[in-house]
This record gives sequence, structure tokens and C-alpha cells, in this order.
Amino acid sequence: MKVSVLDQTQLLEDLSAEEVFAQSVELAKHVDELGYHRYWLSEHHSTDALAGSSPEILASHLLAKTNFIKVGTGGVMLPHYSAYKVAENFKVMSALAPGRVDMGLGRAPGGHHLSSIALQGERARRNVDIFPEQIDEVLEYLEDRLPDN
Repeated sequence: MKVSVLDQTQLLEDLSAEEVFAQSVELAKHVDELGYHRYWLSEHHSTDALAGSSPEILASHLLAKTNFIKVGTGGVMLPHYSAYKVAENFKVMSALAPGRVDMGLGRAPGGHHLSSIALQGERARRNVDIFPEQIDEVLEYLEDRLPDN
């Protein structure tokens, strides 16, 4: 059986974000030594309970602090971002830690609706679900198979 961890970087017991992230590092190192398969990080915005607003940055840090465990996002809320930028971030992580990076993508807001507006800018004003197209774009960027247009 493959065993994994989902870390939501919860701000419990009056801990600061710095302390919570340090605990995440220690937990990742510990489960890496135990042989766990994967360490997932979630994305949440505008909450006093969770510190994980940028799972890909924390994933990069954990990849540098561990040796074997796969580290991934569960997941990056793709509608907030450019598919190209998300693909670039994961290509860089994969080059730094080959074979150890997992990309999980989601389309939930990951927080308050005002956070979505702040993250998406003008794109937030569109009232269409472009998530399926964004998934295709991410794959095209990751696989270097962009259409000519």
C-alpha cells in the first residue's frame, strides 16, 4: 500500500505561519525517512486557519529538504492563474527534483470570492468555466506541443 500525507498547513494553537511551515518541513522529512509515497500541499486563500496560499513555493522548499518522497500540490487552483505560468513553475520544480514532483490541479475557489477576484484580476469578470481548456493548455505547455496559433 502506498501511504501519503495531505498537509493543509493549519494555523493551530496560536502558531505563526513560519512555525507551521517549519512543522511541515519536519513532517515531510520524517515521512520521507519512513518511506511514504507522497506529500501533498493544499491551496487556500483569505483564511486565518490555513497558511498554504502558495503550495508550489512550499513544495519547492520541501523538495530541497527531503530526499525521496514525491511532493505535490493537491492542488493548484488553476482558474486563478495563467496555465503557462503554472506549467513553468512545475517544469522548474521537475528539473530541480526529477521524478519527485506531482502536479494536482483544481478549480475550486480555494477561499473567499473576493480572493478569487484579487487573484484573477480581469479574468474574474468572465462568467465562463474555462477549466477544461486550461487543463489542455497546461498539458500542451508541459509537453511542448503548442498549436501554431
